[in-house]
Amino acid sequence: MLNILGSKKTLCDGMTRRDMLKVGALSVGGLSLTDVLRADQVAGRKSQKSIIMVYMCGAPGHQDMYDLKMNAPTEIRGEFRPIPTNVPGIEICEHMPRMAAIMDKLVPLRSVYGSPDGDHDSFICYTGRSKRQQPPGGWPSVGSTVSKLLGSRSRAVPPFVGLSPDTGHPPYGSPGLPGYLGISHAAFRPSGPGRADMVLNGIDAARLNDRQQLLASVDQIRRDVDGTGTMSGMDSLSRQAFEILTSSKLVDALDLSKEDTATRERYGKGDSNNFGDGAPRNLEHFLMARRLIEAGARVVTLNFGRWDFHSDNFNGMKNTHLPPFDQGLSALIEDLHARGMADDVMVVAWGEFGRTPRINAEAGRDHWPQVGGGVLAGGGIRAGQVIGSTDRLGAEIVDRPIHFAEVIATLYRHLGIDLETKLNDLAGRPQYVVDGKKPLPELI
Repeated sequence: MLNILGSKKTLCDGMTRRDMLKVGALSVGGLSLTDVLRADQVAGRKSQKSIIMVYMCGAPGHQDMYDLKMNAPTEIRGEFRPIPTNVPGIEICEHMPRMAAIMDKLVPLRSVYGSPDGDHDSFICYTGRSKRQQPPGGWPSVGSTVSKLLGSRSRAVPPFVGLSPDTGHPPYGSPGLPGYLGISHAAFRPSGPGRADMVLNGIDAARLNDRQQLLASVDQIRRDVDGTGTMSGMDSLSRQAFEILTSSKLVDALDLSKEDTATRERYGKGDSNNFGDGAPRNLEHFLMARRLIEAGARVVTLNFGRWDFHSDNFNGMKNTHLPPFDQGLSALIEDLHARGMADDVMVVAWGEFGRTPRINAEAGRDHWPQVGGGVLAGGGIRAGQVIGSTDRLGAEIVDRPIHFAEVIATLYRHLGIDLETKLNDLAGRPQYVVDGKKPLPELI
C-alpha cells in the first residue's frame, strides 16, 4: 500500500524509510505496483484494438439463456420462455429483453465445449486450455499474453487490468494468471483499498522522483540477491509505476463521477457485495471497463455473480442474476457502438461449462461440461447470428462444436496477434499462444 506521508519515525524531509519502500505498492496480492507493470516493449505500436472479458462465475445454464428447449419435457425445459429478438428467427430467454433488442449486435454461442472435468475454475475462460499438464510456470492468460506481445497503448495505463475482486472461492476472483510470462505481465488490479494509493496526496512530482532514485537503489539490492531472475527488468517497471502515479489518466478512468448521469443510470449500479463465494453483480464494472479501454488498456477482465444454482435455479436466475447481467452487458455494447468503439473492442461473456439438462430434485441444474454457451460482440464481427446447436434436450452438441480455444484464437486475431507466435516457458521451451485452434470463420 502506498503511503507517501504520515508516519512517526521520519527522515529529514518527513518521510520514513518504510514509506519510501512502499512507493508504488498498489495492493496486488501483496505485490508492489512495479511487480505488475511492464515497460512498453513495442514502441510506436499504437493499435486501438482491445478486448473485454466477462467471466460468469460458476457457469450459467446455456438452456436458460440462449438455447431454450421448448420441445423438451418439463423436467428438462424448466419454466423460462423464449422471446423474439430484433433478428428474425433468433430467440433468447424472456429475462434478457435488453439483449434481445440488440441481437443484431450479438453472436450467441450455443455449443461451447472444452472444460475437462466440470470443476469450478476460471482458468479455461482466460486461457482456452486445461490446467492439466501445464508447462513450467503454467499457461498464461489472454491478458498476460497481450501484455507480453503488445505492451501498453499508454504508458500511464497498464495493458492488462483485472476488475475482479477477491472471492470466497479463489478461482472465481482470478482476473487471469500470468503463468510462465511472470509477474510483470500480471493483471493490474485497482479494486479495493489499493485504489486510493494511486493518488500522491500532497507530494509533488519532483519529490516523488527523489524517492524513485532511492527505490531504484533498493531494487538493485533485491536483484543482486535474487537468483531466480524474477526481478530482472524492474528499472523499466519502476519507471512505468511512477508514470502512473504522476498521471491522472488511470485514476480518472476509474472515477465514474466523470460520466454524465444518463450514462451511469443506463448501466446502473447493481450490487458491489460478493454473491456468496462468488463475485459481485456490480454493473459499474461494465462502465469502468469501457472507460479503462478508452484510457488505453488493451485487456480488461471482470467477474459477475455466482451462477452455480444447484438448487432454486429459476428463482436465482430471474431474481438476482439475469436482469442485472442483461442491463450491464447491453449498456456496454450499446455504449461501444454509440462512441464509435465497437469495431475496435471485442466483448465476450461466458462461464466455465454448462448445466445439466435435467432439473434436479432441488429445482437446480448441476455441472455439465459436455456443452455450455456464451455471447460475443464488437470487434467488427458478423453479428446477428447464432453459432452452434444442441439436441432437443440441450445435452449434446449437434452442429458446430466451439472449443474455448477457438474463441481465444478469435480474440488474438482481433488484436492482430499471429497465432503461430511462440513464447518460451520457464524451461526455455517455445509454446504456441494457441494450440492448434483457429478463429471462428463464421465471424469474418
